[in-house]
Amino acid sequence: MTRRFRRFACIDWSGAKGDRQKGIAIAVSDGPGRAPKLIERAWSRGAVLDWLLDHARRGSDLLVGIDFSTAFPFLDAGAYFPGWAESPADARALWRLVDDICAGDPHLEAGAFVDHGEASRHFRRHGGRQGDLFGAGNGRYRLVERLCRDGRHGPATSCFNLVGAAQVGKSSLTGMRLLHRLDGRVPVWPFDPLPETGPAIVEIYTTVAARTAGLGGGSKMRDADRLRAGLAGYGIRRPPLLARYDDHSTDAILTAAWLAEAAARDDLWQPPALSSEIAAVEGWTFGIP
Repeated sequence: MTRRFRRFACIDWSGAKGDRQKGIAIAVSDGPGRAPKLIERAWSRGAVLDWLLDHARRGSDLLVGIDFSTAFPFLDAGAYFPGWAESPADARALWRLVDDICAGDPHLEAGAFVDHGEASRHFRRHGGRQGDLFGAGNGRYRLVERLCRDGRHGPATSCFNLVGAAQVGKSSLTGMRLLHRLDGRVPVWPFDPLPETGPAIVEIYTTVAARTAGLGGGSKMRDADRLRAGLAGYGIRRPPLLARYDDHSTDAILTAAWLAEAAARDDLWQPPALSSEIAAVEGWTFGIP
């Protein structure tokens, strides 16, 4: 049986430039059927890092979901960056490479990696700049992203694409810097086994939470009624009152409610397609069966 956590948090992450980010929100649930609470503050990526380290020091019984890709595609080409001699062999080495190249970027930003002479060949960037190794169509996908799309759990996008409202590449790169700073202090599933005590991190996809809740007409919740409808899908009748109903806050709240229920499902911790080899290089999005 999978470990049972007592509390659950969702971090809606951001890859934007700057210190404080409107796109970062954190909500915490005390368990299934309990209305998650939004932590009201202006978050920076560094403050999120400190928040997670504090929970590690306290040994908090907390499962944390963060909405960025924890690795790049590897299986389709046998490498993250085919043709680059420094292409890492696994996800931890990838996190270290991104953090090392971006060491001069403030606020855990990742501009130096995006513009790196070799790395940039694999990205689609603004201004019509598409690297010669970006690939066909909308870019390369991890196995779990292909399964997500094929199973209609959500329209997962390639993290090599850095253009458009749905792009996740920038947030994933800044997230990899975060994971490198946490390495060894907060386990990240499935790269690490779940610890017997203390906090753990999983990659999540907020659209999965919205679709599981039965929200029709898209996954966004921009008012109290829409958030109430989403939380009702998890048996929560009294949603928290918010000063403003922005996508980031409502996504964090609804996904924390979903995680509190989903974490009790053993099948979601044991996807049939997930092997130790796949886990080491591409990771997995929790909630994709």
